[in-house]
Amino acid sequence: MSELPQPTGSPAHQNVTFPSAGGTAHGYLALPPSGSGPGVIVIQEWWGLTDHIADVTDRLAAEGFVALAPDLYGGNVAHDSEEAFRMMQELPVARGVELLSGAVDHLLGLPEVTSDTVASVGFCMGGGFVLQQAAADPRVSAAVPFYGVIQGELPDFSGLTARILGHYGEEDNSIPLENLDRLREAIEDQSGIVPDLRVYPAGHAFFNDRRPSHDAKSAEQAWTSTLAFLHERLG
Repeated sequence: MSELPQPTGSPAHQNVTFPSAGGTAHGYLALPPSGSGPGVIVIQEWWGLTDHIADVTDRLAAEGFVALAPDLYGGNVAHDSEEAFRMMQELPVARGVELLSGAVDHLLGLPEVTSDTVASVGFCMGGGFVLQQAAADPRVSAAVPFYGVIQGELPDFSGLTARILGHYGEEDNSIPLENLDRLREAIEDQSGIVPDLRVYPAGHAFFNDRRPSHDAKSAEQAWTSTLAFLHERLG
């Protein structure tokens, strides 16, 4: 993952609260112009619920989805990679999955949400949580990890029901291509589902247009295919 500081510009974006993991969670919710649509969970990078993640949430809403980005850091935003790494390490995988389950509860309980299942889209740390969440929660029918970094061992995919479209950079030193081969094999062997893991001529965080690593062409290709995938899976 990049060692350059993340320009956040503001504290974590929050405009909703909801019960989750035995407490109160916060997040950023965006509604489509029509006022209703299928539900999508957006999972943050290791920086926190930043301007970029809020912007992605807004972009999904503009495409017709009810999008919710839960704040996994409780309002904290990292300002350099050392702090981001520490905050990521302080969030146990099981705790993150529990918080995401509460976010799914909230999203599916909204009258504006028209789907019976949700999609999950995440970036970097959030991409790893997309896979962890999809493995644990059958209410996730579409999983889109962008350069997903899985902490620790791979999850158990034997209960997976979601289809997976993943986006990765061939120049991403944090996710060697052989790791993708192991991930693809584990998913297929355990669930019977063949994931669509796509590789682009780019590095880590190529979708983040607020970072030097942004690759506009790869980002546009990944975004276009993601929207088609989400509409196909959620209607």
